[in-house]
Amino acid sequence: MFARPAISSALRTATRTTPLMRPLPTPRFLTPFQARLLSSETRTAIDKAVSSAPVVLFMKGTPETPQCGFSRASIQILGMQGVDPGKFTAFNVLEDEELRAGIKEYSEWPTIPQLYVDKEFVGGCDILMSMHQDGSLAKMLEEKGVLVEPGEEEPAPKE
Repeated sequence: MFARPAISSALRTATRTTPLMRPLPTPRFLTPFQARLLSSETRTAIDKAVSSAPVVLFMKGTPETPQCGFSRASIQILGMQGVDPGKFTAFNVLEDEELRAGIKEYSEWPTIPQLYVDKEFVGGCDILMSMHQDGSLAKMLEEKGVLVEPGEEEPAPKE
């Protein structure tokens, strides 16, 4: 006797939309349908960005002021590896929502930051960290010729 009103009351409560309800989470990985949503203009712009330098990082914030811990860690790893600043560029995805969504579709990788070396997608922060630890990142960057040459290093300031 009491079950029916309780069930209908629970159903009404569950289906009621209130301002406190959160939107459904977005899928972690893109479906083939979502991947086709990348416009040709956005694809062309990202192609141009990826080609703009030998080492390209799409990140949250800028190298001077990263806006997330993963972007900060990626910049630190590239700095420790000795990437030549003249062969590096970064794009702040927080400044352009279309870029932020588009780069995920472009690379078929769901997270930011994203590193490209010689127009080839390398990975995100976790991949960079793993490659840094096992030495494969240093080897790849050296083979690609994107490190500061030993004679090119700026001299330390004299006191």
